[in-house]
Amino acid sequence: MSTAQPSKKLVSCVILDLDGTLLNTDGIVSDVLRVYLGKYGKQWDGREIKKIVGKTPLEAASAVVEDYELSCTTSELLSEITPMFSNQWCNIKALPGANRLIKHLSGHRVPMALASSSPRENIETKISFHQGWKESFSVIIGGDEVRLGKPSPEIFLEVAERLNVNPSSCLVIEDSLPSVTAGKAAGMEVVAVPSIPKQAHLYTSADEVINSLLDLRPEKWGLPPFQDWIKDTLPLEPWHIGGPVVKGFGRGSKVLGIPTANLSTEGYGSLLSEHPSGVYFGWAGLSKRGVFKMVMSIGWNPYFNNTEKTIEPWLLHDFDEDFYGEELHLTIVGYIRPEANFSSLQSLIEKIHHDRKVAEEALDLPLFSKYKDEPYLKSST
Repeated sequence: MSTAQPSKKLVSCVILDLDGTLLNTDGIVSDVLRVYLGKYGKQWDGREIKKIVGKTPLEAASAVVEDYELSCTTSELLSEITPMFSNQWCNIKALPGANRLIKHLSGHRVPMALASSSPRENIETKISFHQGWKESFSVIIGGDEVRLGKPSPEIFLEVAERLNVNPSSCLVIEDSLPSVTAGKAAGMEVVAVPSIPKQAHLYTSADEVINSLLDLRPEKWGLPPFQDWIKDTLPLEPWHIGGPVVKGFGRGSKVLGIPTANLSTEGYGSLLSEHPSGVYFGWAGLSKRGVFKMVMSIGWNPYFNNTEKTIEPWLLHDFDEDFYGEELHLTIVGYIRPEANFSSLQSLIEKIHHDRKVAEEALDLPLFSKYKDEPYLKSST
């Protein structure tokens, strides 16, 4: 991947949020609230998450009590769900690109700080499950260590003071709107990585909005660039998904002239939530036909305005017939680009064909071709 020239203000240190930026906390929050609200005969609505992202536990609990008209007080809610959350902290996974970013910055001795609305003790516990994180941060500040929480800039100004740097030389990476507001009010550069889908248009005050940490280009801010892109692809720790081929929206071949094989996402909601929307590639095994190169999209597909996350693999082979119902196993080995919105159907089609070319060339590299012989691809159970 070509190195971008610094297009923004140069920075010397990075301030990161924890929940929703480095850790996939939203899934745990939803799981706990689903169980808790069920006791009151209420059903957790995942869309409510945007009201509590970036808030302190007290503010979040207050919003839940009010929105669901619960008969308990905010403090009663907190005392009941806090142990439920504590039991889950060891299960919270790092978001894609989080470990890569922390290793990269600490390897280049870029000072890093953690500024979270969570209480300091909770932060320490959560990061203790992730090797190498605690020692990578020069400063860690929790929401209970400042008078005013985000969107007040207080927490970020406190970090700059402890790091002994000018606020304008700090880059804040955050997922919530209150945090972006706080970072800008502190006079810092801010990259937003929205943790809630389809909300990017709201983050107008951020200096840059990216889809996931995989898309961060540190060199834009005068920081050392990542060196791990190979031929326009980012190698990933391989992951798998499989199931019978189902009828999709019918637009892959009809509208785009690109015959995608749709996989049922039934039972894969939490797996798909772990992976940012975007374009990936790898190998596809069809139980009766063999193993083929594959490029695929995960996401809501902004052009068609899907309402739920889908997975659409394109097997790079000319088949004579449909294979609905056949078992398809995918091994995903790399990432190409974030999901994007296109102004025309033609530009979307051109981009997909470019993705195909990138995937086909990359899969010939030994780094990726070695996965073609995985037993998972050849199994049909």
